[in-house]
Amino acid sequence: MGIIELFMIAVGLSMDAFAVSVCKGLAICRITEKHMVSAGLWFGGFQALMPLVGYYAAGILTDKVEHLSHWIAFLLLAFIGGSMLLEALEKKKEEADPSMDARSMLPLAIATSIDALAVGVSLAVLRVRILPAVSFIGGVTFVLTALGIKMGSIFGDKYRSKAEMTGGLVLILIGIKILLEGIGML
Repeated sequence: MGIIELFMIAVGLSMDAFAVSVCKGLAICRITEKHMVSAGLWFGGFQALMPLVGYYAAGILTDKVEHLSHWIAFLLLAFIGGSMLLEALEKKKEEADPSMDARSMLPLAIATSIDALAVGVSLAVLRVRILPAVSFIGGVTFVLTALGIKMGSIFGDKYRSKAEMTGGLVLILIGIKILLEGIGML
């Protein structure tokens, strides 16, 4: 897996966290750098941790299913991307809590990084070097969510569903690319 695919996965995974950060930014009256760094650390940290957990959990089974690796990666990424698309298409309005404490941020960080756990399984099956990959994913998420806080205070809720849709489509397209490479069509 190249740096471009890894970047696209990182951006795709970070879209849920970005959307939540935009909502947090919308709810906070006066944005400070502390708010931006806090969101970046919470979301970036969990986006790095979850694929690491998925990677090592899947490492036990990788040798047994290596011949199916492209199908497994495709199915996981397509499922995650499809879920993101469906969530983006639902027109539900959520109230954002301006709190940045652990009680507020921990559940959000976990909820927005569950899909990264499955991506970690895909990375294990594809035998990607995990530490650089999760560091990159966490770093991209840190930057995007810190910017999301600021953008939320400026633009509001307007682009939330578009960000989730973009993330979902990116993950589906990467899954298709992996599948086509695995079956020899690319």
